[in-house]
Amino acid sequence: MNTVNSTRTRRVSPLAFVIWGYIIWSLVPVLIAVIYSFNDGRSRTVWQGFSLRWWITDPYASIFRNDETRNAISNSLVLAFATLLVVTPLGIALAIGSQRIRGRSANFVQGLTSAPLITPEIVVGAALLLTFTRLFTAVPLGFVAQLLGNVTFALATVVVIVRARLVSIGASFEEAARDLGATRWQAMRFVLLPMLWPSVMASLVVVFATVIDDFVITSFLSAGVSSETVPLRIYSSVRGGATPALNALATLLVLTSFTVLIIGLFGLSTWRKRHGERGGLRAALADVTQMDS
Repeated sequence: MNTVNSTRTRRVSPLAFVIWGYIIWSLVPVLIAVIYSFNDGRSRTVWQGFSLRWWITDPYASIFRNDETRNAISNSLVLAFATLLVVTPLGIALAIGSQRIRGRSANFVQGLTSAPLITPEIVVGAALLLTFTRLFTAVPLGFVAQLLGNVTFALATVVVIVRARLVSIGASFEEAARDLGATRWQAMRFVLLPMLWPSVMASLVVVFATVIDDFVITSFLSAGVSSETVPLRIYSSVRGGATPALNALATLLVLTSFTVLIIGLFGLSTWRKRHGERGGLRAALADVTQMDS
């Protein structure tokens, strides 16, 4: 009897093979790219010894000493943080406003605010290019156009995530604050907005990761080298004969995204613990994943 029970406990579900197969298939190419960013030679397929040549020691080709690469890194970070500064308050306001609309137009308005999520990004990029070059010609291509384009595309993400939190919160907390004498603005500021903090953190992480590795919209609205970002730099490097510096740049992009993710998870975990909810990175990660879906 014990042998039968031990056999049952050791039996592995076929789903486990599917899960681990997917993880390995997804991560192995990334790990290979990371490893070869420390290759001493120019080959991206033949290992020639460990070196920091493509990171910092090479005076011309390393990513932190090459002027064009440093410019691309700076442009990506500035674009990502600038998009966050614009999208976050605007997305929160749109989410609250669309959630409070009543009547027959409520579903229609809420659907329109989510429309960019189901619109192909290449269509959005081409449409914005035509808009800025034929209609709003006062908006120059480059950083300004890229910022407006990424705000347009990422805004729906914030609206959907924050609105999901609003649905779970309900209207009872605001109504209770109003019954206790708070004005509408006080109820929103001191009751509703603090409760929206988890969705705001999730929005920050998702939008940052989306913008910093965006290629389609950013390339459509680019004005050349002056507005080149890391994804555009990687693409041009692949076409022009890539060295392990490309791997180092891609590794830096991955590390930046993961760093922001970890910071967001720690912030969300801290908020949950302070408010007596289930804390820890595992709970925070589950919360972010649920909001993102």
